[in-house]
Amino acid sequence: MNDFARSVAAALTLIGSLDAELIAIVGLSLRVSLTASLIGLLVGAPFGAWLAISHFPGRQAIIVLTNALLGLPPVVVGLGLYLLLSRSGPLGSARLLFTPTAMVIAQTLLATPIVVALVHRPASLLWAEYADLARMDGLSSLRSICLLFALGGASLLTAFLAAFGRAIAEVGAIIVVGGNIRGFTRTMTTAIALETSK
Repeated sequence: MNDFARSVAAALTLIGSLDAELIAIVGLSLRVSLTASLIGLLVGAPFGAWLAISHFPGRQAIIVLTNALLGLPPVVVGLGLYLLLSRSGPLGSARLLFTPTAMVIAQTLLATPIVVALVHRPASLLWAEYADLARMDGLSSLRSICLLFALGGASLLTAFLAAFGRAIAEVGAIIVVGGNIRGFTRTMTTAIALETSK
């Protein structure tokens, strides 16, 4: 039997037996990634819609910067957070390093620019169509953003799913700030990286 077949057989055995460690790893992965994706959506969606309806000096620079953050290397995020959260760092007293909370922060930093970009573009198109109507009705910025969310619900779902895909597949940043500690911070991607390195 070749390595691939042995690996598939071992994986099916673990799944079929409802291995406790496997369930804990999958559960932590889903908790961390869903939390990061929801936070990214709650922060990024209003910001993306606000960028669509606002006009101010520097707006275009913020849009370009946000789009540039889509290519932010995960290890850079992990290293930056590591330096902030380490004992000698400015946030070291919070003792967040090598915890699931640090992993959520890392994934949120990576997922939020995706949400901003995926909400901003369709919101801009909708605003171009409905801006005059919103102004005639005297809608505030907050109500205008709510209008855009009501009209572009599909873009919110797309943004959330893209953020979740980015978060659940992340390994570089979370292994730096989470440490891949068995039974505490080991996720599916870090477990795969560990087993592959063996």
